[in-house]
Amino acid sequence: RGKQVRHGGCLVVVVPANAYLDSRGSSWRCDRGFSREGGQCTAVQVPEQGYAVESGYDVGWRCDRGYRAVGDVCVKIDVPAHAYLIDSIHGGWQCDRGFKQTQDQCVPIQVPSNAYLARSGDDWKCERGFQRRDNRCAAIVIPGNAYLDDRGGEWHCDRGFRKQGASCIVVRVPVNAFLGYLGD
Repeated sequence: RGKQVRHGGCLVVVVPANAYLDSRGSSWRCDRGFSREGGQCTAVQVPEQGYAVESGYDVGWRCDRGYRAVGDVCVKIDVPAHAYLIDSIHGGWQCDRGFKQTQDQCVPIQVPSNAYLARSGDDWKCERGFQRRDNRCAAIVIPGNAYLDDRGGEWHCDRGFRKQGASCIVVRVPVNAFLGYLGD
């Protein structure tokens, strides 16, 4: 808080040079381009490719788009092919859709047969009826009396059959009994 001087029954806030009263009127903040040091506001040294910001609790400057702060300077961000700058006060880049980051470059994602680029754009998924196995999509073998589930990633036995290994076998229902809710 600013220096406060008692004047009668009220405290007077003494605002130093290059500062202003805050919205409550009970303290002060430094002007843009100045930082608070003790009870005064000192000019912030803004590096090349930087700009002054409201100080408050910030350092008093940020780097222009395409640069990142390294110590007290702004360093150009090297954006590799198939990438773009991201909005961030720390600066940085992200790979285009269909590419993934490998160290300091963006490499194409190899999408195998029976697969498609995932919504995120940085991986792939198998089409319906196929399962991911290593770096490929293997067909799901559906036995007789079975069906592919809604998501298309696995199979289930028809009602009246139950899974046994890679096949569906008939459920034997004894006399005076019935299939349960699940039908298996």
